[in-house]
Amino acid sequence: MTESTCTLPIAITLGDPAGIGPEIIVKAFRDAPDLTRGCFVVGDVATLRRAAGVVAGTGVALPVAVIAKVQEALDCPPHSIPVWQIGSAALVGAQPAHFGRVSASAGQLAGDCVIWAANAALRGEVAAMVTAPLNKAALSLAGSPYDDFPGHTEMLQALAAAHLRTPVSQLPVRMMLANDELRVVLVSIHVSLQHALAAVTFDQVLESLLITHRSLHAILGRAPRIGVAGLNPHAGEGGLFGREEIDIIGPAVMAARAQGVLASDPIAPDTVFMRARAQPGQPVEFDVVLAMYHDQGLIPVKYLGVDKGVNVTLGLPLVRTSPDHGTAFDIAGTGKADASSLIEAIGMARQLMSQA
Repeated sequence: MTESTCTLPIAITLGDPAGIGPEIIVKAFRDAPDLTRGCFVVGDVATLRRAAGVVAGTGVALPVAVIAKVQEALDCPPHSIPVWQIGSAALVGAQPAHFGRVSASAGQLAGDCVIWAANAALRGEVAAMVTAPLNKAALSLAGSPYDDFPGHTEMLQALAAAHLRTPVSQLPVRMMLANDELRVVLVSIHVSLQHALAAVTFDQVLESLLITHRSLHAILGRAPRIGVAGLNPHAGEGGLFGREEIDIIGPAVMAARAQGVLASDPIAPDTVFMRARAQPGQPVEFDVVLAMYHDQGLIPVKYLGVDKGVNVTLGLPLVRTSPDHGTAFDIAGTGKADASSLIEAIGMARQLMSQA
């Protein structure tokens, strides 16, 4: 970790104010005071104070206070929540969003928080950003520019490309989901299954392998061993069930190996994740799996435990992590939300900062 990074705070975005984001943020500050020291929330004071009350129940709520400069977060005492107030004039000071209700105003506030934090990270004003969950329907209802983005990853990619003055196509990013047992990187993200299959091209697979190699090398301090999932059942069974492994994925693997990437041949997708799962007393064959599409990779990670899962965006010129779950509108406002994944995401952000 560089000296400048050590002296910069971490920004945690509010997420959708109608969801569990504010509650898990409060719980993270309550339950992990050492980890959250030097963090601040990009969001809305009224929403955080309501969440603090929900979490406290009949007890004493954590204090929530506005900061005038992000550096003030570094000096805030444990068990207090510093907030950088954000939002349009119509939103600041307004009543918090209704729990569990999709709305344009909630989507706008959530999106505004992400844009502010991302730009602060790109300017070098914060060391990393950790994003609480968005609701994609609310984001879309908020209109321009948010309705152009299906989620955080695409929004951050566009903001980073604009900052670097480069076309979005020249800043490829990938989603990595990780927990204590498994890491998975995805070739495609939030697209239909039909479009995800079309995205399995030589260039996309090769680019995914190179991004995975560079990013995991920085985290592990060595070249990662990448298990490559096939697209078809049994990885195509020699062409009987599809030729993508022979015509596309295999050649991309060979091209990546020529650049020093430690990647396997395409492996049957129903077994490759088991070969990469870390368990006590058992050797692990792969450090990460490259999955060909969203659900192929996320189902095994989430099955092993959403409470420990972390989403990391690879390829950005900033550190961004997120909990591996959604807004959970059905339990928002009940105090039942589990902050474990958010706490893991903050810890992962600190780990990645140390490699920056």
